[in-house]
Amino acid sequence: METADKTLPDVMVVPPDGGEHYWQPVPANGHINVRLAPHMVHMTHRFGFGTQTVAPGCYVREHTHPDHDEVIHVVSGTGKAVLNGEEREIVPGTTVYIGKTNRHMFIASDNAELTFAWILVPNGLETFFKEIGRPMRPGDPAPEPFPRPENVHEIERRTVFGEPIADTYKKS
Repeated sequence: METADKTLPDVMVVPPDGGEHYWQPVPANGHINVRLAPHMVHMTHRFGFGTQTVAPGCYVREHTHPDHDEVIHVVSGTGKAVLNGEEREIVPGTTVYIGKTNRHMFIASDNAELTFAWILVPNGLETFFKEIGRPMRPGDPAPEPFPRPENVHEIERRTVFGEPIADTYKKS
């Protein structure tokens, strides 16, 4: 079934500095690059695809996607994936599949950024990143860490997230 805007291109090449870029708030303190999403290209099956870079020693909070499947592929850096409470080491080349409703978080090691490609089916993560982030131009220096918006839980519920999970992560 066709579900996307047919006026958008059927083919797209996104150059290395292309896509939509957003700085992300604490606790990730990194940045997002949305590479493909239904508002950018005509899709038969809606998905979002991009990269996320998490600053050294920072993390993506534990969360779920009740109606979405997600794939993470580590491009650079090392860290941990915490999947339903179980820690797994992740290194470049690691691919993680997370079916809907599974709790997950990602933690960058203290010595380097952790960068991974992500795909979410169906899409919606790109909307969340835009709403909680700040516009970024490739090459700009990172801003000082900034807080998540006060209405972040409303944004989560409206986009692709399950009920908020208390942030109990403490660096060991």
